[in-house]
Amino acid sequence: MFSLHLQSMKRLIHFGPSLPALGQTPYAPGTPDWVQANPARIERALARALARPSGGWYVVGASREIGETPTKHRILGRNLVAWRGVANQPMVAPAACPHMGANLADGRVCDGKIVCPWHGLALGEARHGTWAPFPAFDDGVLTWAQLSADEVLTPKPFITERPTRFLDAVIRVDAVCEPSDVIRNRLDPWHGAHYHPHSFAQLRVISESDDDIVVRVSYRVAGPFCSEVDARFHCPDPRTIAMTILEGEGKGSVVETHATPIDETHTAVIEATLATSDRPGFGLAVSASNLLRPLIQKRARRLWIEDAAYAERMYEIRQEKVAKKTRISLGGAKRAGSSHKG
Repeated sequence: MFSLHLQSMKRLIHFGPSLPALGQTPYAPGTPDWVQANPARIERALARALARPSGGWYVVGASREIGETPTKHRILGRNLVAWRGVANQPMVAPAACPHMGANLADGRVCDGKIVCPWHGLALGEARHGTWAPFPAFDDGVLTWAQLSADEVLTPKPFITERPTRFLDAVIRVDAVCEPSDVIRNRLDPWHGAHYHPHSFAQLRVISESDDDIVVRVSYRVAGPFCSEVDARFHCPDPRTIAMTILEGEGKGSVVETHATPIDETHTAVIEATLATSDRPGFGLAVSASNLLRPLIQKRARRLWIEDAAYAERMYEIRQEKVAKKTRISLGGAKRAGSSHKG
């Protein structure tokens, strides 16, 4: 059943399936968003997310971008190379050739092995001295690598539930921040209609806990035309936050935001959109994925250019606090030293 109604106050035209009536919500209508976006609550939810296991897995990039041509990546301060090995399986390994350190990302792939561009050493699944590939996993949309040995390892990543049929698109935006700043951004949905008025017209939190947040949000499709949905945000691992549409247009669609640490001060935001629909014509949309994918990527990238600035600001504020504590500590030490000399 579809509804069409005009909200005269803000001149928004909503279309799509009717949503269930709202019951009791955490905040009374009219409660300012700055009151709802309680920093202490956001930090509690973040701490809960960061405490989740990851199995040592990190998102490398979009699966379709890893093929027979080697690609270079940097994760956790390590230079890596990725390619498709035997039986089209993803391979992720140190980028430095164990022979004399040549960059394997400049090499080529032959019979599933990466061949060093300097002296022709072919490397594959087998260890060669200290060089060895990392466990890799392709979930059909993203490629992961198991790079951490500091926690309990798992056979595969913790992947959120996805639709069975979807149109997918993946973007990457790099930011000067830590992965926690990316997750913190998504745990603050209240900024959406204020910070992204071109994409969100209205947003209301209808339930929340330290494990998830459910919002009723109006997505702008074109001008005043909006699609209203109920969406849930939750973290399946400490570096991922997923938004799943529970009710409304595109029910079952998922947007996964992954925060992969490049080094100590930079993070790659790798976001995968898996759009689905029960409309009869959705099969045609999937068939035209190569035409529609750039449009989805353009919209997602616009949001993340802005949200990267949000994450970078949170990181900047934290660094300023650390610098201030350091200045106070050094000032106290100097005063103590002067007193001692006196």
